[in-house]
Amino acid sequence: MSHGGRVLVYGGKGALGSAVVSQFKSKGWWVVSADMKPNDHADANVIVKDETKMTEQATEVIRDVASVLGGDNKLDAILCVAGGWAGGKADGNDFVQSCETTWKQSVWTSVVASRLASSYLRSGGLLVLTGAKAASDGGTPGMIGYGMAKSAVHHLVKSLSSPQSGIDEKSTVVAILPVTLDTPMNRKWMPKADFNAWTPLEYVAGLLYGWMSEVDRPQNGSLIKLITESGKTTLQAE
Repeated sequence: MSHGGRVLVYGGKGALGSAVVSQFKSKGWWVVSADMKPNDHADANVIVKDETKMTEQATEVIRDVASVLGGDNKLDAILCVAGGWAGGKADGNDFVQSCETTWKQSVWTSVVASRLASSYLRSGGLLVLTGAKAASDGGTPGMIGYGMAKSAVHHLVKSLSSPQSGIDEKSTVVAILPVTLDTPMNRKWMPKADFNAWTPLEYVAGLLYGWMSEVDRPQNGSLIKLITESGKTTLQAE
């Protein structure tokens, strides 16, 4: 198991991101969080502004990450756990808005994290993006924008893990595909749900830390479904 490495958590102030930051900090890692709000537990923070254009947001984030990293600018891992959910059918008044929102939450963040990996991920490092099992299983008619955005993330992983993608070929690019994460917000909005079918944040954070050992790491290009039933989570690679 790796100790004392350097990791960037994109979405490090969200529910899952905060759990990941805490996990790596507890193991003695240097952690930088990139999010719209700072994470006080991180060693450094990059504030992501809600720009109207992805190019503007990317330019600012890349500049600020370079400044934070300084001369010792290689990272052992970049973990993009940013995202969100929105429903939306084609006949809904909020359909276009839901598509725009989920695209920004999942695709923008994944693209910027990938661009950072091309420059700052060490050879043999790990890039993790966040997809969704629902988008892998088929259509998502009640949440079209969400499924479309997550499918794009899955495609991005397959492309980045292919030769001549711009990512060092000794590095590993994978995605986690949860069903439902056990977050405070999900519990608030779905109080009658079966929480034993939700994946604990601490489990996901520990899983990502475990992947820092190249022995335990999934194969390059893997889409890892997180399936939780009766309080037990199993992994299914695609």
